[in-house]
Amino acid sequence: MAFLSILGYNRCLLRTSNHCQTGDCRVIINKDKCVGCANCVPVCSVGAIFIGADGLAEINRDTCVECHNCHRSLSPEHLPPGLTRLIRRILKSVSLRFQPDPDVCPTDAFAPEDLEWPRIVRRAFSDPMVTHESTGVHGRGTEEVKTNDVSGRIKHGEVGLVVEFGRPGIGTYFRDVEEVTTALAKEKITFEAGNPVTQLMTDKTTGQIREDLLDEKVLSCIVEVTVKLEDTAAILGSLKQMSKTVKTVISIGASTVCDKDGSDPLRDILQNEGFGIGWAKVNLGLGRVANRYVSAGEA
Repeated sequence: MAFLSILGYNRCLLRTSNHCQTGDCRVIINKDKCVGCANCVPVCSVGAIFIGADGLAEINRDTCVECHNCHRSLSPEHLPPGLTRLIRRILKSVSLRFQPDPDVCPTDAFAPEDLEWPRIVRRAFSDPMVTHESTGVHGRGTEEVKTNDVSGRIKHGEVGLVVEFGRPGIGTYFRDVEEVTTALAKEKITFEAGNPVTQLMTDKTTGQIREDLLDEKVLSCIVEVTVKLEDTAAILGSLKQMSKTVKTVISIGASTVCDKDGSDPLRDILQNEGFGIGWAKVNLGLGRVANRYVSAGEA
């Protein structure tokens, strides 16, 4: 048996002692140390870092998704801030510029600050170095079809659909995600219980997400649903329409259980709906359930 996929708080241990050791921190820029070199501006995955009117780096908190890419990408050095600023001013007066290597924060200006609910959700979905508490793995992804031979999430005659919101450079707000999940809930679908977004819903029958999370922005997140094969075309059509109004990028993935001869009935449906397809993740079905769950009646 083969499975076809088409389309396509472990803790963080960072480089220096003044960086986050718990996974519960966000990055701030210490303006007493920052010299305005702007090395951190291009490494921000959502463009949240900018040089302010005072010539020093700032972080737009509404835009920041707490991915910590700035902090991982720049090696900290420990040049004295006052002397460094003086040298920069002197060189500027003669049309020269002191510029550190592009992968360096010359004065180690990044500092940790505790994250609280609901903002901590941003990091859980955006920082691939932090283990997501709902899945036990790094990042915001789920098992999807990758372990279907032992999990049995998708069965014969069913299609697993994943709807991914946002990407580096864009991100997404949970308000946009809820717009799609509430619309999907009206269709003949089942939300995957083990999915991180599903666990943020207050009501899986309506697709509503916790109200205190709607204005939180994350780098990306995945909604995972199961549908009957015969309902797939209608659901894909609905997703096409939703993608025209949602204020972010949507990527759609589809997976199914292949027939015994290796063919799959999903391919024709996707092609008829105008989706480009290709082999992405293939589960060969070699896994076996080693420890079966025993109910109370069987014990």
